[in-house]
Amino acid sequence: MARYHDAVCKLCRREGEKLFLKGARCLTDKCSVERRRFAPGQHGQSMRRKISAYGLQLREKQKIRRQYGLLETQFHNYFEKADAKAGITGENLVQFLECRLDNLVYRLGFGTSRKQARQLIRHRHILVDGKTVDIPSYQVRPNQVIKVRDKSKNLDLVHAALKIGRGEEIPWLRLNKAALEGELLAVPKRSEIPLTANEQLVVELYSK
Repeated sequence: MARYHDAVCKLCRREGEKLFLKGARCLTDKCSVERRRFAPGQHGQSMRRKISAYGLQLREKQKIRRQYGLLETQFHNYFEKADAKAGITGENLVQFLECRLDNLVYRLGFGTSRKQARQLIRHRHILVDGKTVDIPSYQVRPNQVIKVRDKSKNLDLVHAALKIGRGEEIPWLRLNKAALEGELLAVPKRSEIPLTANEQLVVELYSK
């Protein structure tokens, strides 16, 4: 399976903001965005180009895609599903991304980043409604329960992630820290999703 293997901090610097791809490191003064507030590369500090309308659309698409850790083909497939579904395409797109299992494991605080959440899922540490699911892109439905497997509850990375406290302020998720489980209460509304991006620009980009 194709993956991104380069330094993820470059992605945050390219977008000019924290995408929280390195988990706890992003919350410290070691964060690359804090230390080097310019684009990566030889000419990063001298780039002063005026960005076009297409450039704005592209940057928003890249920002969302990188936050959720998707490759271009995967992201475009989600857009096609969102476009085919009734409703607002941009909102449908973000809802599909938010209901991915790896994203919900991250939102609940069982992993410090979506990459770490994917690792937990791939290594079969996560149960959905009592059954092992090892597919990060699995679409979780409302009222389904996500739980850390009993044999995996002593994992240091899970307890380290929970100390950050992610999950309590998400209104569409229920978190039980003691049992290491959570539940998707409902498909989130766009206004409830903590995503700092304009998905409408992505719709405009793909609609050309």
